[in-house]
Amino acid sequence: MVGTKWSAAPWGMALALVTVTAAAAPAAAHGQASDRARPAQRIVLTNADTGRSVTARLGDDVEVRLTGYREHGLTYTWSTPASSNSTVLRRTAGGTSPSGDASAVFHAEHRGAATITAVRRCRPAPGHLCPLVVVPWKATVDVQ
Repeated sequence: MVGTKWSAAPWGMALALVTVTAAAAPAAAHGQASDRARPAQRIVLTNADTGRSVTARLGDDVEVRLTGYREHGLTYTWSTPASSNSTVLRRTAGGTSPSGDASAVFHAEHRGAATITAVRRCRPAPGHLCPLVVVPWKATVDVQ
């Protein structure tokens, strides 16, 4: 029996070493792959993000959701957000709603910087006058 114990011990150690090595190898390979191939992200910007600067990576999407509102018979509406550099940030969707909301999605195509802008204006209801105020909204996106 003593001979069996001694001959099985090296095999047990070898099996343990192979198991540990096999378990660690995929984790190391995965860490290297995740550095190279990160899934695309979606960055969401809202009314509160005016003046903000954000960083995006190639392939990311930047979504802008601006909310209009009604007050004292007046509706404040947003224009469809636009990019200052469509080579860097290409708009893939966008539009406005009757409630005054506006939205757009931009895809990070190339490295560089672009500014996304929109404007909020008053739309009067019958019998109401709008103040002559235009409120700009903008955010800067640096694509790396």
